[in-house]
Amino acid sequence: MRRTALALLAATALAGPASAADDTAQVGYVNTALTNLGLTRSHRIVVERFEDPDVRNVSCYISQARTGGISGMVGVAEDPARFAISCAATGPVEVQPGAARGERGEVVHESSTSFFFKETRVHRFIDEGRNAVVYLAWSTKLVEGSPFSAVAVVPMTR
Repeated sequence: MRRTALALLAATALAGPASAADDTAQVGYVNTALTNLGLTRSHRIVVERFEDPDVRNVSCYISQARTGGISGMVGVAEDPARFAISCAATGPVEVQPGAARGERGEVVHESSTSFFFKETRVHRFIDEGRNAVVYLAWSTKLVEGSPFSAVAVVPMTR
């Protein structure tokens, strides 16, 4: 029983960060520092693209720091809560009728940044007054009382 539990834990750790969006794709990365003389994965900044399922023709790009070393390779490292987001219209922006409206927004993307509990999330807000879609990226890790955050705005097609 103990071996089965350890095997399951190892398989979960090796699976790596998860994302709420099914069509998240890694665009590229840069190494920022070698670890263990280059014998393990280096620290890096990864750029991923995801699509908003309820807003057509918008692609969002998020860059995030990823921890290297042995702990990073097996998926147990805690990645820094540092990221940036940019979203762009790739055609006429169409908000679907089912898209959540209101001040609470809706989660459209999540990625795990530690083995336990810390995530980067992206909420979408519809700003009807300015005819824009607003994306807020934020970390679930509190840093001195306030999480890190970043925002991107895409104008809607009139």
